[in-house]
Amino acid sequence: MTEHIDKKLMSHLLQIGASLSSEKDIDQLLENILQSAMDITHADGGSVYSVTEEKTLKFEILHTKSKGAHLGGKSAIPANLPPLALFKEDGSPELSRVVCSAVHKDRTINIADAYDSTEFDFSGTKKFDSANQYRSQSFLTIPMKNHESEIIGVMQLINATDPQTGKIIPFSETNQEIVEALASQAAVALTNRLLMNRLEELFESFISLINHAIDDKSPYTSGHCNRVPELTMMLADAVNRCKAGPLADFNMTEADRKELKIAGLLHDCGKITTPVHVVDKATKLEKIFDRIALVKTRAGQVLQNFDLEAAKGNLSTEQATEKKAQLLDDFAFLERCNVGGEFMKDGDIERVKNIAALYQWRDLEGNVLPLLNEEEIKNLTIRAGTLNDEERQIINHHIDLTISMLEQLPWPKHLKNVTEYAGGHHEKMDGKGYPKGLTREQMSVPARCMGIADIFEALTAHDRPYKKGKTLSESLEILGKMKLGAHVDPDLFDVFIWEKVYEEYANKFLDPKQVDEVDVSKIPGYNPPPENYQQAKKLNSL
Repeated sequence: MTEHIDKKLMSHLLQIGASLSSEKDIDQLLENILQSAMDITHADGGSVYSVTEEKTLKFEILHTKSKGAHLGGKSAIPANLPPLALFKEDGSPELSRVVCSAVHKDRTINIADAYDSTEFDFSGTKKFDSANQYRSQSFLTIPMKNHESEIIGVMQLINATDPQTGKIIPFSETNQEIVEALASQAAVALTNRLLMNRLEELFESFISLINHAIDDKSPYTSGHCNRVPELTMMLADAVNRCKAGPLADFNMTEADRKELKIAGLLHDCGKITTPVHVVDKATKLEKIFDRIALVKTRAGQVLQNFDLEAAKGNLSTEQATEKKAQLLDDFAFLERCNVGGEFMKDGDIERVKNIAALYQWRDLEGNVLPLLNEEEIKNLTIRAGTLNDEERQIINHHIDLTISMLEQLPWPKHLKNVTEYAGGHHEKMDGKGYPKGLTREQMSVPARCMGIADIFEALTAHDRPYKKGKTLSESLEILGKMKLGAHVDPDLFDVFIWEKVYEEYANKFLDPKQVDEVDVSKIPGYNPPPENYQQAKKLNSL
């Protein structure tokens, strides 16, 4: 019989050890520690305290089975009890409280009956008993020491009971030894979990530090590094809850969500080396400053030359007036070209080149030069946006550097996909994206989610120097065309529409003026949800 009990107890202890080492939630870990100790000793009550940096004992959990009391831990009621000071006002150790004494003397304190104790002050316990019709009798107070023999907390058990009779009995020496071993093991598990949590917090703070450095370089894109991860998670969560259509089997655990979030936060870390004058290039002629001002100065000189030629009799007043009007119109055209846009027509490009050759000015050395030099012509004839080919290459290089930086990190197993997720947001489903030219089949669902998020954020962003943020309907129209052009994942695009992810994002991030009415049936590439969509959605919500 004794051997059977020992085997059963040993099995129980092994199960406890396994659960303590695998539990990641701190509150649940504390619950497991206390509940296991109470089960082994058949204790009616128990509490766990943590040692704070302020030299106090903070209540983490308080549990009394016979009274149905459960505070702190995983309960819905927080343990908002005042902390216990480990030292008196004069700096001397507080030894009158049994839990404080256990810390200072670094020993387990086993009391058969608190009401008979003269060593400790149990006046507070007696008041509690009187107010709650309770009788606190046997106490077992164990300091919890980590692997460095540092006391990080205290576990206190109250009222051991005889499993046969239900009577309150003292805590046996055997049970004390078992609980001491459990407390030691629990303290190490708790320390490891706290250390891992702090390392994760440090890592996430380091990510925020990188993003802050990137954002600080450019006030125009300061929100991009935060908005893309949020939209990525919105879409991934939508796919996770959408149990109809081609992606119905996609499932994402909490660990998967954390991995994707970290990837989202790091998706543009390579931009830390991108020159500011390229990131912030608001117009086609901008470098350190907008060089349209130089063109304006030259045009002003040309205007004066027309007046001089008229004064010399080389031009009539009417001719001079016509030439000046034409120059002003041509310069206004160059200003419009300089702003950049969605697409520049061939005729506009030819006009820029003609204007450059039509007008001449003289520099300080007396050299006669065209109104625009070759580099200025090259920039003013950029087809779309404000970046020329070289600058586009510099911007695009950020993703190569992002991948290179992330590949050098020793990612743990649960974060092994961060590089793949973060490095794929500029790939296209037809394999014509960059940097690796991956096709849809070569990319994971989370990586494809980030691709849509990056595009939609860019379309709607209202803090870019070179464009205004598009309205919701305009952005969805462009995104729909990208679906038809095999730029974005078609199945994810459908979920984006079905689950109204665009609406969730708009309510959180867009200027109210951008949020216009959306008719999904008019979005290019729109597919209505399958017949079982609403039914699956209803079942998933149960």
